[in-house]
Amino acid sequence: MSTTPTEPLKSAASQSPTSTPAPSAPVSAPGEPALRLYDSTARAVLPLAPTATPGLVTIYLCGATVQGSPHIGHMRSGIAFDVLRRWLERGGQEVRLIRNVTDIDDKILTKSAAAEPPVPWWAWAQRFEREFDAAYRALGVAAPTYEPRATGHIPEMIDLVQRLLDAGHAYIGESGNVYYDVRSLPGYGSLTNQRLEDLATTEDESQLDDDVEADKHDPRDFALWKAAKTSEPADAAWDAPWGRGRPGWHLECSAMSRRYLGETFDIHGGGIDLRFPHHENEQAQSHGAGWGFARHWVHNAWVTIKGEKMSKSLGNSLVVAELLKRYNAAVLRLALGTVHHRSTVEFSEETLADAEALWERLSGAILRAYESCNDGGLNPVDAPAEQVRTRPLPAEFTAAMDEDLNLAGAMAVVHATLKALNVALANAEASPDRGEDVGSDPHGAVIGLALDLRAQLDVLGLDPLAEPWRTHVLDGVGSSQGGAAMETLDRLIQDDLDERARARSAKDWSRADALRDKLTRAGVVVEDSPSGARWHLA
Repeated sequence: MSTTPTEPLKSAASQSPTSTPAPSAPVSAPGEPALRLYDSTARAVLPLAPTATPGLVTIYLCGATVQGSPHIGHMRSGIAFDVLRRWLERGGQEVRLIRNVTDIDDKILTKSAAAEPPVPWWAWAQRFEREFDAAYRALGVAAPTYEPRATGHIPEMIDLVQRLLDAGHAYIGESGNVYYDVRSLPGYGSLTNQRLEDLATTEDESQLDDDVEADKHDPRDFALWKAAKTSEPADAAWDAPWGRGRPGWHLECSAMSRRYLGETFDIHGGGIDLRFPHHENEQAQSHGAGWGFARHWVHNAWVTIKGEKMSKSLGNSLVVAELLKRYNAAVLRLALGTVHHRSTVEFSEETLADAEALWERLSGAILRAYESCNDGGLNPVDAPAEQVRTRPLPAEFTAAMDEDLNLAGAMAVVHATLKALNVALANAEASPDRGEDVGSDPHGAVIGLALDLRAQLDVLGLDPLAEPWRTHVLDGVGSSQGGAAMETLDRLIQDDLDERARARSAKDWSRADALRDKLTRAGVVVEDSPSGARWHLA
């Protein structure tokens, strides 16, 4: 099978706003997004504006094929496009994001039948759809505007097949399969810059079988509709004018993107492994139907382990539910979501350790700021998310995000803000009394910088005082966050912290370390600061 030639992916650090020469373009008009994105077809960073509909950005994202439990690699596209969506909305755009669910295909039918005992294919699909939903929510990925299932849009797919038959882009095989005639479309291969004569097939290996290959006019044609088989469940097929069967893998995305976004929309996204054959075939179907389809193609890179793409076939999958037993969900999101979407994420214990240390610094600084202003009344650091999202962002942060979501540049601003906040916290802790001049009040500086940091992290989906991270970050603050049980836990832990403080004062380091190790084993993280030790649950 032919593979997709792809350009080398640069590291996140190398993707600065000046790293990719870009064609000159007019400045975005008021109300248009200033964002420029790398387009996989043009192989250049291009302005997103003007959008198909002013003030609205329409995005179709290839979602899960719910054949098994989600691993961390599956989460990459969800997080990457969640950041894209947040940035567009931060700039005043309405975003309509469609993320489909493929709930019927060859893999689902095969795996559900092979289970012990066998499981109905639809029950198998629903089980893992729920697992994907739980994983997205745990990692702070906002729900899409709509999340349509393939099985809910069979009529639209049948209509599309008929349209392609009528236009001469498709034909019916002797066994009732319907195929797309790739030679009928002169532009086939334009998405991945491939010549048709160089390809042996346009099907994914998982979609190939003798029944589907038997009556093709050309081995490079791909299936639009698969005739029903006696070996498959009777309810895994639908009636169509050309015979009972089920849709091919690519058909659903063309039909559903038109259903929810129209004949032309702004961005089509997904993992880089989907460029060929899936996205190439989607484009062929939609163009064959006479639709404009996607104006901009955005692909995210893989998550790798020891340099190999994470996949079930390699046996190196890491299931999200299992990882969440060992790591804070925010740490997993930070590890995946602060690397440029076109850069490969090397997933390892070292990567997670670095992400964990950074999250402790970020959330710890926000927590210190929160505690410094927590006098029982309205806490200015604890502003609602809606207010945080209206706070002006530094020009350097905005410029970085507008240039192909350059997270390396954005994170440099985050680190600078974190450093400034820590300095302000140290000054405030050294000067507990507030001054009359707000401009010289060290506590005022803490509030401003904490809100600045929250605003920047909110774009990345990592604001420590927003859900789903808030409860975890504030666990150690006291009874106001956890009721009577939290108050009791706080007293018990505080007794150990007080004893540890006395041991440190007496230079009894072994006793102090033993107390800290005891708390660590119990899942309590202790952070030392100039004003004393604080704790939160790991």
